[in-house]
Amino acid sequence: MEIYRNLIGGEWVAGTDVIRNINPSDTNDVVGEYAVASAKDVAAAFAAARVAGKAWGAATTQARADALFKIAGELLDRREELGTLLAREEGKTRPEGIGEVMRAAQVFRFFAGETVRYGGEKVASVRPGVDVDISREPVGVIGLITPWNFPIAIPAWKIAPALAFGNAVVLKPSEITPGSAWALAEIIHRSGVLPGVFSLVMGTGPETGRAIIAHADAVSFTGSAATGAAIVQAAAPRLIRVQAEMGGKNPLVVLDDADLSTAVTCAVDGSFFQTGQRCTASSRIIVTQEIHDRFVDAVADRLASIVVGHALEAGTQVGPVIDQRQLDKDLSYIDIGESEGAKKKVAGQRLNRDTPGFYLSPTLFTETTNTMRINREEIFGPVASVIRVKDYEEALHVANDTAYGLSAGIVTTSQKHAKHFQANVESGLTMVNLATAGLDYHVPFGGRKGSSYGPREQGRYAVEFYTEVKTSYVG
Repeated sequence: MEIYRNLIGGEWVAGTDVIRNINPSDTNDVVGEYAVASAKDVAAAFAAARVAGKAWGAATTQARADALFKIAGELLDRREELGTLLAREEGKTRPEGIGEVMRAAQVFRFFAGETVRYGGEKVASVRPGVDVDISREPVGVIGLITPWNFPIAIPAWKIAPALAFGNAVVLKPSEITPGSAWALAEIIHRSGVLPGVFSLVMGTGPETGRAIIAHADAVSFTGSAATGAAIVQAAAPRLIRVQAEMGGKNPLVVLDDADLSTAVTCAVDGSFFQTGQRCTASSRIIVTQEIHDRFVDAVADRLASIVVGHALEAGTQVGPVIDQRQLDKDLSYIDIGESEGAKKKVAGQRLNRDTPGFYLSPTLFTETTNTMRINREEIFGPVASVIRVKDYEEALHVANDTAYGLSAGIVTTSQKHAKHFQANVESGLTMVNLATAGLDYHVPFGGRKGSSYGPREQGRYAVEFYTEVKTSYVG
């Protein structure tokens, strides 16, 4: 079997070991074997990036825009092929995989425009005969560490602004889903981006990821809260900037006046689709008492019709979880919920299908409290809890009673409560009559509290992380 190599300094380089990429819908299917980069390989990638990055930062904005636009075009042209690869290695359905590839293309196309649009400003000095120019310059070489749940979209929304604003990039994707990142790297390699400006180093966090932190001028990370905190601590002695998008325990509030159909759609889509493996998934569903029973019954009815199956089969709505480790974690939290006294309205269980895979049906807990572990800790699977509350005031209090603050939603027909929720819920993203998961690519993304650290990602706000501000006085 071909071994997919790391891209270092514009060359495809063999590694010290290989990672087998296994299809979670069919564990007999090996997607590919991918080379592991050593700490020495990572150092070589950064050394090449420092040289090539200077020329890239000095290139015209049009040259950088053209390269990003070319990347976007090839992603769109190959969206079905790459979407199939993504579904095969990650387990989300093929339509979801194609949609993610299209999102990556949209991100590159957006930042192709930002490349020629961003800039500085000229302001008047308070002193006569003095001009003041405020400009933005590249940070340098950015280390990117990305997760398995969005293996092409999240790399795209980090790589695109980094390159747009003149930086060099060294990317380490998750070792669980290296295939989509490798395909993206191969596209970037042929796009007109100067050799060495972009490098791909595959491997594990303890070795490859740690080496990135040791060399980068800045690090952008998406993953667990524990790993994000460790990266911040490791970067602190070098005084480098860190952008960390971490976990969520996102609330969806359903008030008595909510449209029941809308509430059910928001809850089911936000909690269980993409197998609940989204940092913005609704894992705590906070429901006021008058609508509670009708809502729970309606959600259970909807879940009964969900088709869990092979990611590439037509008609599958929810694919498998990513691997055995995540399946074991999900099942352990289901046991924890029962031991804490939660009731299973819909009983999640491991499923058998025609191919061996990590199939798990949705779990819906009721009669839970916000102090239970299943409502405090991120599960990252198709498991959600319903918390019964008296009224809106209690719902808002419970929604904010968490260590996280990424996304929060409310379903209501009350303008008063909707506006109050928007202003007072402690989250970076707020959804009104929409699922907590679901983002646009041209606006900022990020959270509060334990969910995020550093400047926002995506949209025009990305310039704050990927550039340095310089103030020049001219007499």
